[in-house]
Amino acid sequence: MVYPLSYELYKQERGLTAAEQRAADVRAGQTAAALRDLRAGLGRGLRLRHRVRPARGAPDTVTAPVRFLSSAR
Repeated sequence: MVYPLSYELYKQERGLTAAEQRAADVRAGQTAAALRDLRAGLGRGLRLRHRVRPARGAPDTVTAPVRFLSSAR
């Protein structure tokens, strides 16, 4: 819900009523629960794939050190 700026300033100075505070707490709780469920769902989806690390000395591994060119010279 969108309120005029004058009402928002009034609320900032006066604070929330008990009913408004309860409604804000409920919304915050619902948001936290939705984020928790989303994180759990994403975690399950990502955990299904097992990453396999290549064995030491495998032919496709790069053994030469990586060098970065410095542009500050």
